Amino acid sequence: MYALAVNGSPRKDGNTYNMLKAVLAPLEKAGWETELIQVGGKNIHGCIACYKCFENRDRRCSVDSDMFNQVMEKMDRADALIMGSPTYFTDVSAELKAVLDRSGLVSQANGVLLRGKIGAAVAAVRRGGATHVFDTINHMFLMSQMIVPGSTYWNIGMGFNKGDVLEDAEGMTNMAHLGAVIDWLGKAVNDHLDAYPRP
Repeated sequence: MYALAVNGSPRKDGNTYNMLKAVLAPLEKAGWETELIQVGGKNIHGCIACYKCFENRDRRCSVDSDMFNQVMEKMDRADALIMGSPTYFTDVSAELKAVLDRSGLVSQANGVLLRGKIGAAVAAVRRGGATHVFDTINHMFLMSQMIVPGSTYWNIGMGFNKGDVLEDAEGMTNMAHLGAVIDWLGKAVNDHLDAYPRP
């Protein structure tokens, strides 16, 4: 099975990155193929509402001038998606919002491509607002008929400077537990794919 983590932070090795790596660690140990990709700080644009994806139905966005379709191809292949973002004015980064909007629409246009996949959100925060980040990511997951697992608490890590989140013992324990839950859920879903086939 394949788990894809999407880092919406422009800080390549910052707190969001460390949280995503902590979620992937139990999956790697359990034998999953894992990948962490960086979208924060990259050339990725928001949805332009052209609805060409509904005409083309080719599992892609018609706007091909940025990296989105590379990300979408990986999302389409993944059994589990873990999306992470820092908290920007109580919401996700602009780049992650672009991925959420465009992938959600491409999914809908192609028979709900993301249906039945596991989707987990993580949010890095200095102090407050992370639950809204968490909700924003989960809204796309739930509207795409994905399966959203829980953990020991909200999937939130506290920190401001790079590496601060590693000192948040509760937050990092939650990330490790989330990875273990995704592993368990992935195996359960995989055993019953015939009952809920994907497009």
